[in-house]
Order: sequence, then structure tokens, then C-alpha cells
Amino acid sequence: MPELPSGTVTFLFTDIEGSTRLVQRLGDRYAVVLAEQQRLLRAAFAAHNGHEVDTQGDSFFVSFARATAALAAAVDAHASGDGYVRRIEIAGVRGATGCFMCVGR
Repeated sequence: MPELPSGTVTFLFTDIEGSTRLVQRLGDRYAVVLAEQQRLLRAAFAAHNGHEVDTQGDSFFVSFARATAALAAAVDAHASGDGYVRRIEIAGVRGATGCFMCVGR
């Protein structure tokens, strides 16, 4: 496992807004949407040296050594998918992303 950043770190949290309603609406198709969302987010995190701390369901908790890297990963994640993300948004999927800076020891 790669060494986690230390000192001042930035935490990035992601979540699919309204995922419970989405599961009810999509049924078995939700698994396909979730797998693609996870693939896109992990690619964005990796491209900016993010460290996945935890994931639960459709949420991620990722740490970055620099706030600019976390923001760049969030921007890339929202822009990724070459239309896939936009198709999901049209279907009613909206994501929430938050960045928080704190000192880790």
C-alpha cells in the first residue's frame, strides 16, 4: 500500500446524490452505473496521486498531499466519461463532492 500523505492533507469525499431513489428506479441496472462511476472516479484520483482511504457503497474518501491535486481530481471526475457522466445526469444522477483541508499527523 502506498504511503499516505502526512502534514497538511486534503480530504475529498464523493457521493451520488439520491442514490437510494436511483437504485429503486434502475433496479439491476444500478450495478452497471455504480461500477462505471467507481472506475471513472478511481482513474481521476490516481491521475492526481490520490490515496483511497475508504469506500462505502457509492461514496469515496480520498486523501491528497495538496489541495490543488484534490480539486483537479474532482474537476476531472466531473468531466470524465466522454458523455457517460452527462447521460447519467440526464437520467437523474447527480453527484456531490466536497474537499476539506486538515492537518494529519
